[in-house]
Amino acid sequence: MQQRYEGKAAIITGAGRNVGAAIAYRLADEGARIAVVDLDEGRGMAVAEEINTKHPDAARWFSCDVSDSGQVQKLVADVVEAFGAVDVLVNNVAITDRGATVLDLEEDMWHSVFKVCLDSVFLCTKYVGRQMVAQGNGGAIVNIGSTSGYRARVNATAYAAAKAGVLSLTRSVAAQLGGHGIRVNSVVPNKVGSPVGQDVEPEDRERKNVLNRGAVPDDIANAVAFVASDEAGFMTAADLLVDGGSLHAGAGS
Repeated sequence: MQQRYEGKAAIITGAGRNVGAAIAYRLADEGARIAVVDLDEGRGMAVAEEINTKHPDAARWFSCDVSDSGQVQKLVADVVEAFGAVDVLVNNVAITDRGATVLDLEEDMWHSVFKVCLDSVFLCTKYVGRQMVAQGNGGAIVNIGSTSGYRARVNATAYAAAKAGVLSLTRSVAAQLGGHGIRVNSVVPNKVGSPVGQDVEPEDRERKNVLNRGAVPDDIANAVAFVASDEAGFMTAADLLVDGGSLHAGAGS
């Protein structure tokens, strides 16, 4: 496998399972040192240990509420102490309000979804961005979006709104950080792996796309590995759809 990330350090939020874990494994396979960020110690440690079995001392688990400014600042300082720098940030963590409409969604849930899905992207980008600027070598930030950010959802309210915010924030931040050589892009999946917040994918999960198969976490990891690499050095402010054509090819939701 290519070693596009040799000597680089990456922070991946929500890296304890599903898409986040797949991204961690993929970047580690390409030479990166990985900060596995997850509040669940069991899941986070398991991912870090699996990476270290294959690539000794390449990964560490970090516990961090990435919606809390103080904890994010400490995370960045701890990762720099451990790895010497931060070269890549993948904002992946998310929760959802699946099943709720605007008529019955609890306000606490609305705020929780925004904190985890959108505030975390702002905070991690702010403080990792400051570190990247101080390092003076540029960097890559990848935000994991969702096709929910593009279209109406009858069974989710806060999640769709927050993911739309992630897409807009990605473009604004890309414009602000481009002068520092920091690229900011989004990767946009549709129903990949287990549903948000769950460990197991239901066998009867319905998916509609033009490729007639379900997405797997490695599909997203492959896209992230490309867009965060130097091979995508002229890409920024882009929304990279990795959805099997479900959004724009008339395949439904």
